Amino acid sequence: MRDFAEVRADGVITRDVAKAALEVYDVDELGLDRLDRAVLSALTRSFGGGPVGVSTLAVAVGEEAATVEEVCEPFLVRAGMVARTPRGRVATALAWTHLGMTPPVGASQPGLFE
Repeated sequence: MRDFAEVRADGVITRDVAKAALEVYDVDELGLDRLDRAVLSALTRSFGGGPVGVSTLAVAVGEEAATVEEVCEPFLVRAGMVARTPRGRVATALAWTHLGMTPPVGASQPGLFE
């Protein structure tokens, strides 16, 4: 952000500069970047919302499993869009809604021990 403001706005970060920077870096209003959205899209469109293993999900988005698990997944879990279950990753209703899709019946946050 600072570098963007330095080059494009004389070093001053305003709301408009921040918004422009996020658009350039392809970060949406919830803070998801291209890879985050690709993971959610694969999880919902290709795997019906899950559950799906991280390795399978990583192959679907063309990334290493470690990248998905260590970079994307923590943010998506904290944001309430993905739940980790013993059977795999599951898209929550929030993920479906954020992608402009109707969540299937029962696509809510799974319980802690599910």
